[in-house]
Amino acid sequence: MDKTQSTSYIKHFTSYLSTRQTSKSVLYICNMIFSSTLLENAVNEFAKLPGIGKKTALRLVLHLLKKNVEDVANFSEAIVKMREEINFCTRCHNISDKQSCNICADRARRQHMICVVESIRDVIAIESTQQYNGLYHVLGGIISPLDGIGPDQLQIDSLIKRVDDENTEELIFALSPNIQGDTTIFYISKKIKKQPIKITTIARGIAFGGELEYADEMTLARSISNRIPVENYVGNKL
Repeated sequence: MDKTQSTSYIKHFTSYLSTRQTSKSVLYICNMIFSSTLLENAVNEFAKLPGIGKKTALRLVLHLLKKNVEDVANFSEAIVKMREEINFCTRCHNISDKQSCNICADRARRQHMICVVESIRDVIAIESTQQYNGLYHVLGGIISPLDGIGPDQLQIDSLIKRVDDENTEELIFALSPNIQGDTTIFYISKKIKKQPIKITTIARGIAFGGELEYADEMTLARSISNRIPVENYVGNKL
């Protein structure tokens, strides 16, 4: 075998080994072989969580195996207790330990201002800013006919009742800036149009630190339409 043939053979054999190792790796990831059914069941349960694959699930389970039995018991008890005893606020539908959440029970908050959000995660996000001191109303989604979600499946009727019963002065819509979000805003606005109430939405426009050339046409159009005086902009940055 001459030098050229030898080099070609080595390259071919190396490529073959690399492909075989990759195939084995993929096969291992897709079909993990466990020495314990208990371990396998635990991995499968963790893998059902969003964003958790089999490899991450295995890593989490092996981490728990290194912990004390008492620590794992506390972890399991906290999850089970949360699922069994968690409540939803009867007023705003936020998660709560009691019938009324801590936000609704706080009399120091502005009781005549309601921020309408899609989900509980939105409440947490807005609260994290520490810039809002009113109440909330969690719709549990937004109107999306294509997904089979209509007004009757959302907490819209309870919102309208709150507006009537609580003498609400301002309704702030903090919904996703898309067609479904705008449809939901339009629907609720029509429902309460006869009420003497101020209806607003959160500002939409170019994100701070973003590049103008990468903004989509709708975002750019809203930014131009909702422009603000420079002194207000500069004042907020100081």
